[in-house]
Amino acid sequence: MVAVADPRTARREALADRLGVAADRRFDDWRELAALPPFADAVIITTPDYEHVGPACRFAELGYHVLLEKPIAPTRAGCIQVIDAVEKAGVILAICHVMRYTAYTDKVRQIVAGGRLGQVVGVDQLEPIGWWHFAHSYVRGNWRRSDHAGPSILTKCCHDLDWLRYIVGRPAVAVSSRGGLHHFTAANRPAGAADRCLDCAVEPDCPYSAPRLYLGCLGDPALERWPLSVVTTDLTEPGVRQALRDGPYGRCVYASDNDVADHQVVTIEFEGGVTATLTMSAFTPLDRRRTRIMGTRGFLDGDGQRLTLTDFVTGEVESFDLVHTEVDAGDGHGGGDYGVMSAFLDAVSAGDRSLVRSGPRESLESHLMAFAAERSRMTGAPVRVWD
Repeated sequence: MVAVADPRTARREALADRLGVAADRRFDDWRELAALPPFADAVIITTPDYEHVGPACRFAELGYHVLLEKPIAPTRAGCIQVIDAVEKAGVILAICHVMRYTAYTDKVRQIVAGGRLGQVVGVDQLEPIGWWHFAHSYVRGNWRRSDHAGPSILTKCCHDLDWLRYIVGRPAVAVSSRGGLHHFTAANRPAGAADRCLDCAVEPDCPYSAPRLYLGCLGDPALERWPLSVVTTDLTEPGVRQALRDGPYGRCVYASDNDVADHQVVTIEFEGGVTATLTMSAFTPLDRRRTRIMGTRGFLDGDGQRLTLTDFVTGEVESFDLVHTEVDAGDGHGGGDYGVMSAFLDAVSAGDRSLVRSGPRESLESHLMAFAAERSRMTGAPVRVWD
């Protein structure tokens, strides 16, 4: 790492110190960095979603290879603009579709490709976001508004849509969707609730209590790293209480400015007639995704770590445990975070874009599926993915 750009001084300096970045390579704004002649091989773009298009297009134009956090952009037009810019520049692009890079995914692909399920007919996917996670990220947090970050089916589930495309191995044709913002609205606000949890008489009985969640993170290194570090850099009880008093994470979930769906079901038709359903829901524990793959010769049931295969010919049930290493078992998306970083670095080092498991157009497809799902949810009609 040779340069860092971040408008938040404390976070920029902490990261730059940790990485040993020179003082004259620390910038307030990515535009300052982009104004210099190219001096590195690649750039990692983790700006807020609504600021992806500018740096992605500019750094690609300058000849940098690009690792871009998902989603590509909050709008369909923005996503296409980034893909066009990358292809025009001829640089390597990796979108952080981390679910492609796990041992679990490799095993699912091996089973499907090996014919053990026969012909795949359908896939059922559940994304259990978790009640407190949804409140943190999609009601109080950075992804709460579709006009700012995009719809939740994009910001949370372009992972899942990309994974389904990867497993089925065929292009998506059409999408139908139902769902909406069911619960986190003013209409569901309990009697006597205040605008902030710290002032609220009904807070002790609320599942979405900010004090319960964030004060409960103190003393746990994993929870202090996330979600608490998003709320405040002062990891003390007074610091947390001050953040809940002044910042967005102390707001009542029924008195925020959120508008993204908290429950949505998507039905996808792939080329050749294979179908998949994706259910995204806030009203679950925070857990690993659940998958069921239905084939003509077998059935595969998985939870992100373990798989159970039922063979229709022999009746035998075989289990696979895909947690082999500390990395796989950690919270880095089952090893996918490390996998996508390694693949990108290998691709840049070798000059071989095939080492990235999703090319630009295939990454774009998952986003077009999400935008089609949102259009279908809003209109009530099926939508063709590439229209």
